[in-house]
Amino acid sequence: MPDDLGRFSVVMVCTGNICRSPAAERLAALSWGDPSTLVVSSVGVRAMVGEPISLPMAHLLESHGAYSGEFAARQVSPALLRDADLVLGMTRRHRRAVLEVFPAATRRTFTLREFARLAAASEHDLPDADGQEPLAALVSAAVQHRGPLTDPAADDIRDPYGHEADVYEEAFEAIRESVDTVAGVLRRVT
Repeated sequence: MPDDLGRFSVVMVCTGNICRSPAAERLAALSWGDPSTLVVSSVGVRAMVGEPISLPMAHLLESHGAYSGEFAARQVSPALLRDADLVLGMTRRHRRAVLEVFPAATRRTFTLREFARLAAASEHDLPDADGQEPLAALVSAAVQHRGPLTDPAADDIRDPYGHEADVYEEAFEAIRESVDTVAGVLRRVT
């Protein structure tokens, strides 16, 4: 359900909406598509409403060429989820929280790592897009490949808030790797 401007909408979700989800938002916005066809935003399940991106995460974003300014944390809401074409939580707990707020989002809600893994696994099964938004085709294919995990915790990205720089770097790298995996699939299928 593209927005009023016909853009595909992705919502990233974490806890406070000041570390992981804004990093995923900014990195995906840089590499998943043209802003005229894609809008990426983020929210928190217990958002620190109005706060900027945490300083350590902002530094990591800037060092990787992503803008960290002009950001204010937002709380998740049914309206934001209803309008999203794809919802990506940073942990399985975030995915569950999204579905508690808006159960109808089940077929378009994943963790970021889960979606990256499923995108890579389904890349060769994607139908010819024929003008379809590539991310929409990828969401449909990911749903078909979804199944139980041997290690479900592998889908979670640890919350760095309040921790040392190395924990921020670990979380950032997990986000960057997942975003890059999806970007690579999108480049190959378009």
